[in-house]
Amino acid sequence: MQAKLYRHIILSLICFLLLATASWAENKEIITIFHAGSLSVPFAEIEKAFEEQYPQYNVQREASGSRAAARKITDIKKPADVMASADYKVIDNLMIPDNAKFNAQFATNEMAIAFTGKAKYADQITAENWPQIFLKEGVKVGHSDPNMDPCGYRSMLVTKLAEDYYKMPGLFDQLFGYGDSFQNGEENSAKVIVRPKETDLLGLIEAGMYDYLYIYKSVAEQHNLKYLTLPEEVSLKSAKFADQYKKATFQINGKKPGEWITKKGGPMVYGITVAENNICPANKEGAVLFVKFVLSEQGQAIMKKNGQGVIAPAIVTGDSSILY
Repeated sequence: MQAKLYRHIILSLICFLLLATASWAENKEIITIFHAGSLSVPFAEIEKAFEEQYPQYNVQREASGSRAAARKITDIKKPADVMASADYKVIDNLMIPDNAKFNAQFATNEMAIAFTGKAKYADQITAENWPQIFLKEGVKVGHSDPNMDPCGYRSMLVTKLAEDYYKMPGLFDQLFGYGDSFQNGEENSAKVIVRPKETDLLGLIEAGMYDYLYIYKSVAEQHNLKYLTLPEEVSLKSAKFADQYKKATFQINGKKPGEWITKKGGPMVYGITVAENNICPANKEGAVLFVKFVLSEQGQAIMKKNGQGVIAPAIVTGDSSILY
């Protein structure tokens, strides 16, 4: 009897909280967006513009490394309506076919080296000598976790490409020494700092905790950091050098423990999809509208304003019928 009473009280409290939340949100339908950390600034603007056009929706965003975002959907089963990745292949490799039905390639970017005036040799570093500066004693560099964030494995690929371009064999091993893959904690903490996603490292570099950061050019611009524009043969920017990029490889964790995915260098392309895992009543209509808005001229203008290239029209693979 007492157990039934407690259960009734708990259910009543849950209903009260749900009603209060709905009232507070003015009965707006929530669209949950998981996205790459590098999309935080443009997606904040897109959220505002979208809600102005569709006031019946309340967009709630959660930034993380793209692979971490996908795994929240596929492994933890955390409800989400939309997933946007800094590497479209994350959606292909981890979400399709069970947790997504299509993949829309919609934006581009490039790798850069960011720093502040506090960095050692800040007055000497250039796009021609940065590998030599990185190897100097006392210089500390940052990158995100390759197993959680595309910027992390792209940092590895850029360094490997730099070996050939700058004619510095052994650069990768001297700087990182990871071998074919990275395991959490194996970095030399006196030389390298690692965090789950690249935007986790921004506050630390601004505070002078380390010197140089492998990061996307758009993010460096958004946060008013100094940065080096790298040669296109190294920066993963241009389709013209796609064959050159493929020469660099790095292994990251696969779908299951013990499985590996070999990442090859390639031009940087972002992807977006509607997630299929939402255990709550799926707000698919709102999710589709949000994706369409990102792919629209207005959405593309916001992306370009924040330093990213766009793919117009978007390249959509898989079952794209939901978008049309």
